[in-house]
Amino acid sequence: MALRPLHDRILVQRTEEEEQKVGGIIIPDSAKEKPQQGKVIAAGKGKIEKDGRVTPLDVKAGDIVLFGKYSGQEVKIDGDEYLMMREEELLGVIEK
Repeated sequence: MALRPLHDRILVQRTEEEEQKVGGIIIPDSAKEKPQQGKVIAAGKGKIEKDGRVTPLDVKAGDIVLFGKYSGQEVKIDGDEYLMMREEELLGVIEK
């Protein structure tokens, strides 16, 4: 299934973090925090301003981004979990 976010929204897939160990104890999945980093899968055309102009987004598909703990709305597409959020909810883009 192909999904194109509207306007200034982006679709992000969380990146998996390595298994955490604290003092040799493996933390179960239910106690782990969800990662706050992900890969942009798709991005909308841009934000529509009051005068009708479209301001393009700074992020594009493939970018690795940071976002807040409670950012976005979780959506499930073809069995995979994604976050749908506005670009303004992003904290930054990780550049390598």
